[in-house]
Amino acid sequence: MAYTSPDSYFEDFSTGTVHEHVRGRTVSNEDNLAITHLTLNTAQGHFNLDYMRDLMDGAFRERLVMGAVTLAIVIGLTSEDMSENAIAEIGLTGIRLSNPVYREDTLYARSEVIELRDADRPDAGLLTYRFTGRKADGTEVATGLRTVLLKRREHWAAADGHTTEVTHAHSA
Repeated sequence: MAYTSPDSYFEDFSTGTVHEHVRGRTVSNEDNLAITHLTLNTAQGHFNLDYMRDLMDGAFRERLVMGAVTLAIVIGLTSEDMSENAIAEIGLTGIRLSNPVYREDTLYARSEVIELRDADRPDAGLLTYRFTGRKADGTEVATGLRTVLLKRREHWAAADGHTTEVTHAHSA
C-alpha cells in the first residue's frame, strides 16, 4: 500500500510552478493555547483575554495566535503538495508574519517553486519554495522560503509502493 502521493517526487516539480493548495484550516483557541503553553511562551497576548482587551486601547479584538502556530498551520497546508515525500527539513528563511491571526480565522496557502538543485546524495534533491498564507478574506499573514530534501522517484518509488513512471508532473 502506498502512503505518499505518486506525483510529488523531486522530478515532478518545475521552477516557477505555483500551487494554490485546496485545503484550508480554521485556527482554534486550543491550537493557540496548547502550542503557546507547550513552548513556555510567556507573552500574555496569546493567552490572557483580559490583558488583550486593554492592550493598546483595545486595538486587538481577541488573543493573538502565536506566530509559530500560524507558521505551522500554513506550512502544514503546503505539505501534501510540496513535501509529502520529504526526507528532511533543510531550512526556513525570510519568515514574515505580516498581519495578526485570531481564533476562528481560516487560513489558506499558496506555494511557488523557486529552486530545484542536486543534493549531496543520489536518492534526493533540494526543493525550495516560497509559501504564502492568507486568511479567507485574502489578508496575507505569513510568507517565507522553505527548503526540503525530497526523494527522487528512481530510488524511492518502489519502496513507497509506486511505480517508477511519472504519473502526473507538476507543471507551470
